[in-house]
Amino acid sequence: MTSVPRAAAAWTLAHGIQRAGLKYAARKGQVTAQLAIDPVTMADPFAAYERLRGSTIDRGPVVNATVDHATANQILRSDDFGTGAGKAELPRPLQKLFDLVADPYTLSPVDPPSLLATDPPEHTAHRKLVSGAFTARKVMRLNERVEEVASELLDKIVAEGGSTFDLVDRYAARLPVAVIAELLGIPDDEHDQLLAWGNRAAVTLDPGLTFRQYRSAADALREMHHWFEAHVERLRRKPGEDLLSGLAQMTGDDAMSPLELRAVGLLVLGAGFETTVNLIGNAVVDLSAHPDQRAMALEEPDRWGNVVEEVLRWDSPVQLTMRAVVRDTEVGGEQLRAGEAVLVLLGGANRDPKVFENPARFDVTRANADQHLAFSAGAHFCLGASLARLEATTALRLLYNRFPDLEVAGTPVRRGTRVLRGYEHVPISTRASVAT
Repeated sequence: MTSVPRAAAAWTLAHGIQRAGLKYAARKGQVTAQLAIDPVTMADPFAAYERLRGSTIDRGPVVNATVDHATANQILRSDDFGTGAGKAELPRPLQKLFDLVADPYTLSPVDPPSLLATDPPEHTAHRKLVSGAFTARKVMRLNERVEEVASELLDKIVAEGGSTFDLVDRYAARLPVAVIAELLGIPDDEHDQLLAWGNRAAVTLDPGLTFRQYRSAADALREMHHWFEAHVERLRRKPGEDLLSGLAQMTGDDAMSPLELRAVGLLVLGAGFETTVNLIGNAVVDLSAHPDQRAMALEEPDRWGNVVEEVLRWDSPVQLTMRAVVRDTEVGGEQLRAGEAVLVLLGGANRDPKVFENPARFDVTRANADQHLAFSAGAHFCLGASLARLEATTALRLLYNRFPDLEVAGTPVRRGTRVLRGYEHVPISTRASVAT
């Protein structure tokens, strides 16, 4: 276990300084700070996004932000911006200091050497090695397996009887973790433990954590790092056809370090799970709240793909990402200096009226729904986007085929995370009507 002084130093640099600044700015009324630190605002952020809509970039004492679609797209694609090593809000000297005090066994998917926190050329080289598992051809080969897993989960729900169940626990979480686990060579009996660790560690994506939150997440990350370390060694002794086996067998210049291999495992597992479980849960809640849209989806089965795109736009599973200005530049008519940070509010950009007509309306027939930025853009466009789309589309189609009268029963429980938007529990009633 990391010593308390070392953990406190890492927390201070990664979250403590930022938390103090955000709390001060939020008290002064800065909307961006309220979005980052105030749980009430972040629980329903869309009104706050609209308060930022008047400018391309909202200037702030801690961080700048944008909800403008064109500006967000430019920032995500431009070489003038980088990840800031996952600590874009910190001055460069403090980023280097964090690297010195951070425990490598508590590094999260937003810390180097993760793909989320590296820039070219390192990012380009590692992304090329990982991207082979997510080509269009390989994802399409997974289609049959995704259908098989989803059907098995639904069969089990029916066999166990009852007209109510928790969508997240019984279905939305089980499907993506099963698929991603196969890509990483993870045995079936390890899924529950990894889910438990992952749920505790997910909060590390958020800004301004308390020390207690940080320590709990760091403990979970440490367990995951040690698990992946042992798992990689098992795969070296007895490799399979999975992504991690292939990476573990590489030698020479392409060989990854033990930390880099763990970072790949953590990122693929976390990203492959988090986006899809939140996407499926959000979709079911959104469709239940809009019965006219659900009726259109049920009447036209070919529409499920566009349903997924509209959920990604309207209720984005990932609400924001951060970028650091690498060199002085101009974006959205604003001059930005090297070292500044910009919070790209994806959830706000996806409701930009300049791109999406009547953006606050949930519309599964929307022709340009896929112009959203829910999967980011540019060099850091989500590697698993096509897999997430496939899983969510299949999951929803089979779910509603089996339970055409499915309804949300009671109040869904939102997760406490701010970057990730999804549900911890979604109680479902099937009205005892099951299609066979």
